[in-house]
Amino acid sequence: MLAVQLARLQFAATMCFHFIFPPVSIGLGWLVCVADWLAWRRRDPVYEQIGRLFGKLFAITFAVGIVSGVVMLFQLGTNWSGYSRFVANVSGAPLAVEGFFAFFLESTFMGIYLFGRGRVSRRLHWTSLFIVTLAATTISAFPIIAANSWLQTPAGHVIRDGQAELVNMWEAIFNPSTLPRYGHVITAALLMGAFIFAGVGAWHVLRDSSSLLGRKALRMGVFTGLAASVLVIVPSGHIHAQQVARTQPAKFAAMEGLLTSQTRAPLVLFAIPVPGPTLELKAKIEVPGLLSYLAFGDVNARVQGVEEFPPDERPPLLPTFVSFHAMIALGNFFLALMALSAFRLVTGKIHGDRWLLRILVWAVPLPMVAIQLGWMTAEVGRQPWIVYKLLRTVDGASPAVSAPQVRFSLVVLGATCAVLFASWLFLMIRTATATPVPAALPRRTPAEAVPASNLA
Repeated sequence: MLAVQLARLQFAATMCFHFIFPPVSIGLGWLVCVADWLAWRRRDPVYEQIGRLFGKLFAITFAVGIVSGVVMLFQLGTNWSGYSRFVANVSGAPLAVEGFFAFFLESTFMGIYLFGRGRVSRRLHWTSLFIVTLAATTISAFPIIAANSWLQTPAGHVIRDGQAELVNMWEAIFNPSTLPRYGHVITAALLMGAFIFAGVGAWHVLRDSSSLLGRKALRMGVFTGLAASVLVIVPSGHIHAQQVARTQPAKFAAMEGLLTSQTRAPLVLFAIPVPGPTLELKAKIEVPGLLSYLAFGDVNARVQGVEEFPPDERPPLLPTFVSFHAMIALGNFFLALMALSAFRLVTGKIHGDRWLLRILVWAVPLPMVAIQLGWMTAEVGRQPWIVYKLLRTVDGASPAVSAPQVRFSLVVLGATCAVLFASWLFLMIRTATATPVPAALPRRTPAEAVPASNLA
């Protein structure tokens, strides 16, 4: 049993580490696409600076994300052979699709983007970045989300000889949780990229209030962040929560701290959780009927409580409740911060609000904290199942791998991840805070020339 717990800890640690980089890559990629497009079409040297600066941050994150993903995948065959055998017929196709996007498209078009600036046409250079962002990050995230969502809400399969066998690929890929989870992940990634733009822009404005790079990056980050802050709550977060209520009621009860089944179930706005055999909530502030309404669109709807499920099928109550509510609290904070920042931008006063600019700088990592909390809610809330209602986590572990072996690999992988993270963080901070080099826009080729009247 110790080997299983260590294997769970190892996978959780390396998965959380890897999951830092895809959201940052997706969010930064789309905003850099916008900046480079504005630089190209408007012949704007400031957006050229922004594209160069944040393009470097995108490339650094992209590279470390590939390395961390390869490290993470090795565990499936070593520590989780039972799981690998059970899901091989289902997850093989999505992972193969992701591999195609990740290794073929990324290697080709990322090379053009990194080494083609000034060597190829602006159209080809921007198109390469667009393809990397669309196909190699945003679209390639879909099969990964689909494969993980199948663990949450399996569909399109039959069980033969103790293994899941695919019978309907469409139902398996588009299982009940795939689209809600994918939408939530992508909007969270856009929020992450927006906070990096806003934070880096705020830092440059703090250093030099006349910095055009800082001002324009700040504006891009704040307005994108405001839109993403809304979308990550409604509709994506709301739709995802409704899906969990319908398909994983035990997880939903643990997330919401609902111990007994109720009609007109209350929504807990605030509570102090007390560890114990069951989840005890003190100093509760709740709204009667609101949970029923949000989950099922009916204030009188019945919501299942934790006590309705067998004890050996209940998720860990305290971590599920705490991680979910901490994520919700951060989401509300993001919306308030970006709304205030947008208001101060519109009124032209944000560049003098040094306290607000400092908050934007220090808030850069908080969307990643919220993303990790959401991931914890999803994965911890699925326990004790590795495949919901089909395969328990304890049965998915490799029986031949001993606790000392897992402990050794945990130490080695932990040290590797620590070095990678420290290197990534150092490079990101050094690049983001460097004095921007004045941009010289490359001359247009004749094919790219446009009439002067279109340059306004």
